Amino acid sequence: NRATAHAFARYADVVARRLGDRVKGWITHNEPWCASWLSYFIGEHAPGIRNGPALEAAHHLLLSHGLAVEAIRAAAPAAQVGITLNFSPAHPASESQADRDAARRHDGFFNRWFADPVFRGSYPEDMVELYQQIGAAAPVQAGDMETIAAPIDFLGVNYYNRAVVRHDEDSHGLRYSTLEPEGEYTHMGWEVYPDALRELLVRLHRDYRPAAMYITENGAAYPDEVSPDGQIHDEARRSYLERHLAACHAAIGEGAPLKGYFVWSLLDNFEWAWGYSRRFGIVYVDYATQRRILKDSAHYYRRVIAANAV
Repeated sequence: NRATAHAFARYADVVARRLGDRVKGWITHNEPWCASWLSYFIGEHAPGIRNGPALEAAHHLLLSHGLAVEAIRAAAPAAQVGITLNFSPAHPASESQADRDAARRHDGFFNRWFADPVFRGSYPEDMVELYQQIGAAAPVQAGDMETIAAPIDFLGVNYYNRAVVRHDEDSHGLRYSTLEPEGEYTHMGWEVYPDALRELLVRLHRDYRPAAMYITENGAAYPDEVSPDGQIHDEARRSYLERHLAACHAAIGEGAPLKGYFVWSLLDNFEWAWGYSRRFGIVYVDYATQRRILKDSAHYYRRVIAANAV
């Protein structure tokens, strides 16, 4: 509903006027891909609609972002304003032209459909044409794209895993499917592939030139257990963080303007459709007693941030 975008702008205005003297950094939306495609097409997130108006939802989310940027800047002129997008770098399953084209379609669907409007003021033309072929289109009205492309101060980057993509004529209208290559996986079933984070940050800097970037989510779920010594020895998560921080450091060395990194997550938490069955925290939560225990990964990360070095 287009009216939701304007309602969100009014909300952003109220919050910025109330808190703008104290809050200096603002993120308009977190993961609009999830709020549109997972919610209105795949049906995994609320409201759980399958094959629904995801393009409409995505466009109105982006429109509400642009309107909110304007509202926040008007209410709190000194504020730093950005948006957080979740990214999934696409790697073709083979060197065949069909698989390379499929990887580009995934990139357009998952990454460029949201980054291009924010930084370039237009949807990627190849994806516009592809959606038209299957009878779908974003409900763009005059002035929308200029609003969506309102200048921002930073880009928030959420990264968990890459996608290995092959052409699949029998799949959905985008004609691709994803593979699970041999390797290391988290409890979510997501491949651990740190170099794709380096690749992503360098690519975002090259293609979009954000003034600054922050890793706003990066982390891993594992089936943690309390050991007989009362501690949680989560070596897999510690290693995951170490390797992804190294990837960030490498990206900075290649010119990416990365200014900060936030682990997902501080605490074990309610994880959307998975509930409490997936633990992302570097701090263990006993849900029955609410007791907290710092995992080995928390002690590792404390040392990293104290030294400001990997």
